[in-house]
Amino acid sequence: MSAKQDAQSGAATEYFSYADFGLAFFHRAISYERILSAVSGITGAPIEFGPIGAGPGRIAKVTAHGVVNDPVVSRISEDEPLRFNLHIPVDLRFVVRLTGTVHRFRADVAVDLKLTARAAKPLRAIIEVEPPHRSDVAVDIRAEGLASSVLQIVSGMENEVKRFVAKYIKEEVAKPHVQKARDVDLGPMIDAAEY
Repeated sequence: MSAKQDAQSGAATEYFSYADFGLAFFHRAISYERILSAVSGITGAPIEFGPIGAGPGRIAKVTAHGVVNDPVVSRISEDEPLRFNLHIPVDLRFVVRLTGTVHRFRADVAVDLKLTARAAKPLRAIIEVEPPHRSDVAVDIRAEGLASSVLQIVSGMENEVKRFVAKYIKEEVAKPHVQKARDVDLGPMIDAAEY
């Protein structure tokens, strides 16, 4: 598009199409901060499960509790549709009870969610979240000082932890207040702007 001298500022005004304007507007409206605020309802939430039987004959009992920490968002697509990755760290502490002994350890868990920002009528931005699968969950167990038999049991729990955390995050993002935060009506924002 052509440029034209702006009468008020003296600077050149660059024009572009409504389609390009719409994409630029959407980039501005769906900022990292807006993505984070759309899922803020899940951060700081406690997470716990167990006791779960583990090991041969399910002789060990495993319980876990922790917290969902602040996520980090990154854009993975610049064109329509805008797509984002939301990296959610979860800090879990485990207790393994085995033959009268108690063993404690920690696991760093991370969930990667794929989000897509879409335009909807009349003038809304909707942030869709792909339900997480256990393949979207990474588990790093820190088991210093544990006996090798307990470490084996803990390692066997990794798939269970992935399954549980994926299910937990899926349920959290489906809650009404999080769904509401992911549906943004842009009309009132424009109407409220002062000219």
